[in-house]
Amino acid sequence: MSIAVKNITKIYGNQKALNNVSFDITSGEIVGFLGPNGAGKSTMMKILTTFIPSTEGIAIVNGFEVTTSAKDVQKSVGYLPEHNPLYTDMYVKEYLQFNAAIYGISKKEVEKVIDQTGLTPEAGKKIKQLSKGYRQRVGLANALLHDPQILILDEPTTGLDPNQLIEIRSLIKGLGGKGGKTILLSTHIMQEVEAICDRVIIINKGEIVLDKTLESLAKNKQQIIEVEFDYRIEEVAIQKLQYVSKVENPGGFVYHIHCDTENDMRGNIFDFAHDNGLKILQLHQKNTTLENLFIELTSQSQK
Repeated sequence: MSIAVKNITKIYGNQKALNNVSFDITSGEIVGFLGPNGAGKSTMMKILTTFIPSTEGIAIVNGFEVTTSAKDVQKSVGYLPEHNPLYTDMYVKEYLQFNAAIYGISKKEVEKVIDQTGLTPEAGKKIKQLSKGYRQRVGLANALLHDPQILILDEPTTGLDPNQLIEIRSLIKGLGGKGGKTILLSTHIMQEVEAICDRVIIINKGEIVLDKTLESLAKNKQQIIEVEFDYRIEEVAIQKLQYVSKVENPGGFVYHIHCDTENDMRGNIFDFAHDNGLKILQLHQKNTTLENLFIELTSQSQK
């Protein structure tokens, strides 16, 4: 395993930021790490990058335990924190060469990283002259200087415009998979996970509430029919329909009917209404998305 997290707990005073968290990430995987603000994402990333210790549990990164082999972990990991720290009065190439010297990396290797991250046209500019997208590229380049096997990226696309988003996502995806690097990516953007990642871990209130591959989620998508009848009917009657897994009544004569099938269930609902003497006032079909799933899981955990 590139990353192995076993029963990690982190307590700040009276607050438990992480509660007995465990997961494994294999070599070459790109994993989206999702959660609302305060869920524990950044805390987990800081533990994995040796910035802070856990209260309990063990984290192993590239075969090294984070507390007993911190320097070996740091050599294995490229880290882009949420607030990308840059010396903005330095030139791009100057800044990267300055950091490369700390690792004993040659200027030739710096040139390779500049080219890899698409910074060649901007290499002679001061960092403060760059757009947010190119500043993020500089942060990624800095994380890649020592050719780490693992990248840990905390909100790498925050504040980027649509064009910059596409560029950075493409760069990150190219680094993982065929690029060979293991990537743990924290984000609030569901489309980003769907575009880049192989797998998603959702954390809320310091606990993992979902850990699945994107492929398995795609196969298990539910269909949801939102329907309003002209009078109330018992949910149990709708529940008897084939493929219906759950029926919710958020209020009035409106029902959310969850169906475990890819078949269009609208015709079945029309037939059900006819057979029960109901009139349909409105009907909408929607499929579950990662965003819907995220909202459902995190809102349940907050109740």
